[in-house]
Amino acid sequence: MAFGRIFKALGATAVLVVAGGAVWLSVAPPLLLKVGDGYAAKIVCSNVFLAGRDAEQVLAEDVQAPGHPLLKLLRVSVDREAATVTSRFMGLFAASTAAYREGLGCTVVPDGDVAALAGAVTAAASQEPAPDGLWPQGKQIETADPRIAALFSNPTLTGPGMRGIVVVKDGRIVGEAYGAGFDAETPLLGWSMTKTVNAAILGRVMAEGKLGLDEAGLFDTWKGDDRAGISIRNLLAMEDGLQFNEDYGSVTDVTSMLYLERDMAAFAAIKPLVAKPGTTFNYSSGTATLLARLWMSRVGTAQEALDYPRRALFAPLGMRSAVFETDAAGTFVGSSYLYATARDWARFGQFLLQDGVWNGVRLLPEGFVAAMGRPTAVSNGIYTQMQAWHAGPRQRNADEPGLPEDVFWMQGHDGQTVAIVPSARLVVVRLGLTPGRLNYRPQQMLKAILDLPE
Repeated sequence: MAFGRIFKALGATAVLVVAGGAVWLSVAPPLLLKVGDGYAAKIVCSNVFLAGRDAEQVLAEDVQAPGHPLLKLLRVSVDREAATVTSRFMGLFAASTAAYREGLGCTVVPDGDVAALAGAVTAAASQEPAPDGLWPQGKQIETADPRIAALFSNPTLTGPGMRGIVVVKDGRIVGEAYGAGFDAETPLLGWSMTKTVNAAILGRVMAEGKLGLDEAGLFDTWKGDDRAGISIRNLLAMEDGLQFNEDYGSVTDVTSMLYLERDMAAFAAIKPLVAKPGTTFNYSSGTATLLARLWMSRVGTAQEALDYPRRALFAPLGMRSAVFETDAAGTFVGSSYLYATARDWARFGQFLLQDGVWNGVRLLPEGFVAAMGRPTAVSNGIYTQMQAWHAGPRQRNADEPGLPEDVFWMQGHDGQTVAIVPSARLVVVRLGLTPGRLNYRPQQMLKAILDLPE
């Protein structure tokens, strides 16, 4: 009987603890859970409504498999009529919702006020089918190089979780490969490769004479303090001196900005100055979002700003699949959220290879792309003046000797890369879901392609 009373008491205590925990999670869930739910809602939403993938598969493969153990406890629900995805911890707590809008993809709505998005302006999606001509103007490709196809059979070169590879030589696709369940029509997330595209859009605004690299005094809240000295050039090189914690896996500046804030640019703009602009390098997704806010403010009305990426860049390049997503305040998330097919990522890489010229028309200012490939001293040569990488994910010469000196990289989270090699007239796109802990090195595939005889 004594043991029975003890077990009853323990059971009652357990019920109280569970009940108390449930109340706590309902009233004041830890921010880490809110971040996790925001991440899950966003990734599932974009992949369901943009890429046409199954929600539970995306949750399992894209969200839970490579991530934090707590992500295993997230559950998502899809409302196709409302075009929303909501994620909840254990199916009950810390709810976060992402909402889809035509032409703008999915937006995290941290406070759940989806109705506030309903009256917002939207961007027109490109509904025109690709013409039947040869790539890059059309959708047809010439016969692939069998030697490159043979390289794709080597899993060390393609890497675990590969979803799409496109190799462009002399302006034509000479090889491509796709992972199971993905093909040439699947939009894929570039993560931080978005930063380089965002910089190119800013370059289009520069070409129109609406913005200058050395402009300072960029935000009203910076005027009157030392942040007034930060220039657009500083932001592009990530030498702005602003405090910003880019660590992932917990509640930091970058995860708070992406999953807890309606207005991401405002969040980044309030960060204090911790170093004199131009003297230190600090990789920061906040800088790209600030740059997006700046160029959007120079191109007209809110509607004109939302239409600008397609009008100024995607349409001229034929990037019909490209969808640049915004935050809940209507600012493009210039750090992270561009979806496009592997072939459209290759179009953008080819555009950079051609020095910002497309179909004989210069779209970027003279010298702009050269600055994308020019490493900065402050970053010890690993980052460039225009939101791109010079050495790539690891130091180039130390890990893969023999790569050309002029190679520069677009690089994104979980194994997204575009290598641009002007001297070899080569662009190599590699997209996938490959966490950094797997130590995949895209330089090996690039080197193997470069080593093929002309």
